[in-house]
Amino acid sequence: MRYFPAALERLTEQFARLPGIGGKTAQRLAFHVLSLPQEEAEEFAQAILDARRTVRTCKVCQNLTDQEVCPICGNPERDQGLICVVAEPKDVIAMERSREYNGVYHVLHGVISPLNHVGPDDLRIRELLDRVAQGGVREVIMATNPDTEGEATAMYLSRLLRPLEVKVTRLAYGIPVGSQLEYADEVTLLRALEGRREI
Repeated sequence: MRYFPAALERLTEQFARLPGIGGKTAQRLAFHVLSLPQEEAEEFAQAILDARRTVRTCKVCQNLTDQEVCPICGNPERDQGLICVVAEPKDVIAMERSREYNGVYHVLHGVISPLNHVGPDDLRIRELLDRVAQGGVREVIMATNPDTEGEATAMYLSRLLRPLEVKVTRLAYGIPVGSQLEYADEVTLLRALEGRREI
């Protein structure tokens, strides 16, 4: 027996497909959307459609942008010879909060994770190698999370980059093992940047 209209159940199912959203939270979000005035509900739906239509990856660093080149890569004051490799676009935001890093980024869009069927070919590794091979890069900082997958990805990339004669470093362990970059505070990120080491 169905307790709610089919449209409400479909909306709940869509919210439940989002990462970190369970059934009860999905139901609360669906009810909240239904309680919105028509205009706000349309704005919410339009924001999703606009983001899906206009947001793409930067052709240089693979970060999310609505332009061909993101503002960080396009900024002439950023050190283009220093590339910080992160797993996800949200990690760029975490690094930028430190206000101490003045280089550029490369976003992998994931980490190597055999258990989740994610291999090197599923990541933006080729773009990083092509970028470094063009020259002008002095150092690549591995800023993947300090967990098993992040460490494996950093080691894999360091082996690929070694023949390109570029210095490869790893963030120091100011970040607790098993945690996520997006939850690290600015001071911890600053210490991690200062204490990075070659791998």
